Amino acid sequence: MECWIDEVGEDKETRLTIKRKESDNMQTRFPVLIMLLAALFLSSLHAQVDNTQTITKTGTTVAQFLKIGVDARGAAMGGAFAAMEGDLSAMHWNPAGLGHHRGVGAMFAHSEWLADMNFNYAAIAFNLGEVGIMGLNVISLSTPEEAVRTVERPEGTGELFNANDLAIGLTFARQLTDRFSIGGSVKFIRQNIWHMSAGAVALDIGALFTTPFKNVRLGASIVNFGSDMRLDGRDIQFSNDPDPLNQGNVEFVNALYETESFPLPLAFRVGVATELYKNENFRLSVGLDALHPNDNTESVNGGAELAFAETLFLRGGYGTLFRKDTEEGLAMGAGLQYRLWGTSTKLRVDYAYADFGLLENVQRFALGVEF
Repeated sequence: MECWIDEVGEDKETRLTIKRKESDNMQTRFPVLIMLLAALFLSSLHAQVDNTQTITKTGTTVAQFLKIGVDARGAAMGGAFAAMEGDLSAMHWNPAGLGHHRGVGAMFAHSEWLADMNFNYAAIAFNLGEVGIMGLNVISLSTPEEAVRTVERPEGTGELFNANDLAIGLTFARQLTDRFSIGGSVKFIRQNIWHMSAGAVALDIGALFTTPFKNVRLGASIVNFGSDMRLDGRDIQFSNDPDPLNQGNVEFVNALYETESFPLPLAFRVGVATELYKNENFRLSVGLDALHPNDNTESVNGGAELAFAETLFLRGGYGTLFRKDTEEGLAMGAGLQYRLWGTSTKLRVDYAYADFGLLENVQRFALGVEF
C-alpha cells in the first residue's frame, strides 16, 4: 500500500512538472515570435531609410480617420501605446492590452481635429472573469456644413453638405497566462459625404507579452485588415443623351459614374514598454513603437508617463519620427485620477496637446470611470 501511494504521488508530481515545463515553453515561444516580428520590421525600416526611391503609396487608402489617436493619454505619449496595458483605448492601439482591464470601465474622448472637424471616441468594457474581457467602442469624425458650389453657381446653390466617418468595434481580449494576452476586434466602418456612402468590415489582432526581464512588455498588432471601400449613392447618377447630333433617338439615358475601390489603412505596429522606476508613490513608464503602414513610410513613436501616487500624471512624446514630410511632432499632456471615498470607483480626466506644424495644433480631452 505504501509503495502504491508513493507511485501515485510521484506520478502526480511528474505530471505537474510536465505541465509547468509546457507552460514555460509556451511562454518562451510567444516572446520569441514577437521579437522575430520586431526584427523583421526593423530590417524593413532600415531598408526604407537607405532606399530613397521607395514608393510610399501616400494617399492611396480610404478611412484615414482610423489612423487618428483616439485618446488623450496615448496621444500625449506620442502614440507609443502598443505595449501599454489595461486602458480602454487599447482597443485602438493593441486590443491585447485590454486583457489586463479589471471590472467595468467607460471612457469618452473629444478633440477639435484639423480644419474645424470634430473627432469623438467612446468605449466601454466588461470583465467576464475567466472568459476574458469584452469591449465596445465607437469612433466618429464629422465636418462642419459647407455650401454646395458649382461652376455655374460658385457662390452656392442654397444647399449644404457635410461628411461623416463612423467605426463601431467589438473587442475581445484574454490573458492566456499571467504574462501573455491576446486580443482581437471586428469593426464596421462607414463613410458618408452628402448623398454618397461607403462601408467595410475590418479586423484588428494583437498580442502582448510581459518578459521576465524587469517586466519589459512587448506588444504587436495588425489593424484595419478588411475589405475595400467604394462610394455609391445618388450623386453618381446622371442623364445623358448618347447621340446629341441626331433627332429621333433616345433623348436621355440614365447612367452612373463608375467609382473605384480603395483599401483600408492597414498597419503593423510593434512596441516595447516598461517602468524605469516604480514604487508606491512614483512611477515612470516609457514606450517605443515602430509602425509599418501600407500607405506611407515607416516611422517610430516614443513617449513617457510620469505618475505621482497614481493620482497625477504628466506625459510627453514625439510621433512619426524618421518619416519624411510629416507635420506631426511634439505631444504632451496631463491627467488626474480620483478614487471616490469609500468605494472602488475611479474617475479620470486627461488632456493632451499635439503640435502639427503648419496645421497648427490639436487638443484632446478625455473622461473615464472604472467600477
